[in-house]
Amino acid sequence: MEITGKTRLFELLDTFPELEETVIQAAPVFKNLKNPVLRRTVGKLATVEKVAQIGGLDTLAFVNLLRRQAGQPEIVSRDEEPQPEMPVQSTDVPDWIIGEPQFVVDGTKMLAEGDVPLNKINELYGQLEPDGYILLTTNFEPIPMIDAARKQNRRWYHQLDPNDPSHHLTYFK
Repeated sequence: MEITGKTRLFELLDTFPELEETVIQAAPVFKNLKNPVLRRTVGKLATVEKVAQIGGLDTLAFVNLLRRQAGQPEIVSRDEEPQPEMPVQSTDVPDWIIGEPQFVVDGTKMLAEGDVPLNKINELYGQLEPDGYILLTTNFEPIPMIDAARKQNRRWYHQLDPNDPSHHLTYFK
């Protein structure tokens, strides 16, 4: 298997289990990969480029780090490696998140228990009232969930918790 930014985390760690610590060091939120249930679920959703984004790393540099450790030649040019499409959001707080959320999902707790927040968010979409929204709390920016919302043409907004910058607040409508 050739490692690229599009490589799924599950496939990467299945083929190269010795890279698990490198992934966890790059993006500590992925420490939950040690849980076999999460490895199968989150690992099938997340790609190497998503790990790099969540870890605040340059995708090409991270891919090349993994490739070196796996004994593969580095990718020399960015033309050889597709660049991730970053989710786009307005810097203005949208008016639809004013007031209390209809649902609050503790993504950090769910991941620790071996559950996948994306499944819960998708389930709650069907129960949203016209003015309702879902608040997802995590200890990382949930880029795969934001991507899923964007692909479903859902509205979303992400910010750091003003009271605790280690917590992320992501709103879905």
